[in-house]
Amino acid sequence: MTRCRLCGSEAMASVVDLGATPPCESFLAADQLDEPEPAYPLHLRVCTGCWLAQIPPLITPEETFKEYAYFSSYSTSWVEHARTFVAGAVQRLALDADAFVVEVASNDGYLLRHVVDRGIRCLGIEPSVNVGATARDAGVPTLTEFLDPDTGAGVRAEHGPADLVVANNVYAHIPDVVGFTRGLRALVADDGWVSIEVQHLLTLIEENQYDTIYHEHFQYYTVASAMRALESGGLALVDVELLPTHGGSVRLWARPAEVAGEPTRRVADVLDREKAAGLRELSGYTEFSARVAKVRRDLLRFLIDAAERGETVVGYGAPGKGNTLLNHCGVRPDLLPYTVDRNPYKHGRFTPGTRIPILPPERIAADRPDYVLVLPWNLRAELVEQLSFVHEWGGRLVFPIPELSIVEAASRKGTA
Repeated sequence: MTRCRLCGSEAMASVVDLGATPPCESFLAADQLDEPEPAYPLHLRVCTGCWLAQIPPLITPEETFKEYAYFSSYSTSWVEHARTFVAGAVQRLALDADAFVVEVASNDGYLLRHVVDRGIRCLGIEPSVNVGATARDAGVPTLTEFLDPDTGAGVRAEHGPADLVVANNVYAHIPDVVGFTRGLRALVADDGWVSIEVQHLLTLIEENQYDTIYHEHFQYYTVASAMRALESGGLALVDVELLPTHGGSVRLWARPAEVAGEPTRRVADVLDREKAAGLRELSGYTEFSARVAKVRRDLLRFLIDAAERGETVVGYGAPGKGNTLLNHCGVRPDLLPYTVDRNPYKHGRFTPGTRIPILPPERIAADRPDYVLVLPWNLRAELVEQLSFVHEWGGRLVFPIPELSIVEAASRKGTA
């Protein structure tokens, strides 16, 4: 990658190089285990012109999302997060039965089902055939398409302009950030609103969340770089909220530039925090690679020591972030014989690259392991509750990020 995909600058600086890994959602069936498996470089760089962090577009969204393994509704906390958002948006924007809401990358209808329940007209735009079908089965109108300016204009022509366009956890997933942003502008009414949730680069750096770097995430935003991205499509940032989701995210409230007005004080406050952290100069990025290396050493040391003591460690969850972590650390079934996941789609499959079997969650209670390595660490509060039964045989939970911690399931107290 020689040029920034947002501003075109050639001033690209390395942040962290994670080697080469397979795409994080390309789970393997048993009959694929003897076949070649492609791997692509995973090297995060930052543009010193506009400070957008990004990886090269080595895979296409079409490859990733043709058949997607992630179903949002399997996370109880995420469904509740969506319900709370919808309730707040309805109140904030005074949405009623005459309103129209569009969600881009609407997945299995986890969010729009709350809009449907309120009697508000809505439409999901979801590129994955399999998860979009699940949404339609649940009563959520869903269009199977990728968003670009033409798609946005077509939806507007058929359904009318949207009072609210929601784009949660998709703004990082598109290599053509300018074209996607123009698609958002095409969808939204001239006096409407756009709400975007995306992981915050500030917390990614501060909390060592390097496992959220993977090939389907093409860029990583500060509020400052997100403002510039929004401007590229005719939108302006109006307000921002800091969220705990995904280890630390931002909710960006934007409007068409012609009606946006001045941003709130909260925008200025977050911009000041980012500047103080050095994220508009190289000093904010220079130590990240060394801290990533320590996470790797600590996890491997724990797994090897446990194996030498004859203790068993199994995994919980098979998220995309877990596959970045497992591949970077070189963890194989000799150190982690299996992981479990609530999503039946993944049962009987194997993690990409590391070839670790994925089993139903009930296997943990049957095997009673000494430790459970929790790969979706961002759901810590939810999973400590779900896995509280592990204390019945004295098992403990292990969280690898931001630093290795072992949680006594009974008391829920952490020890480093």
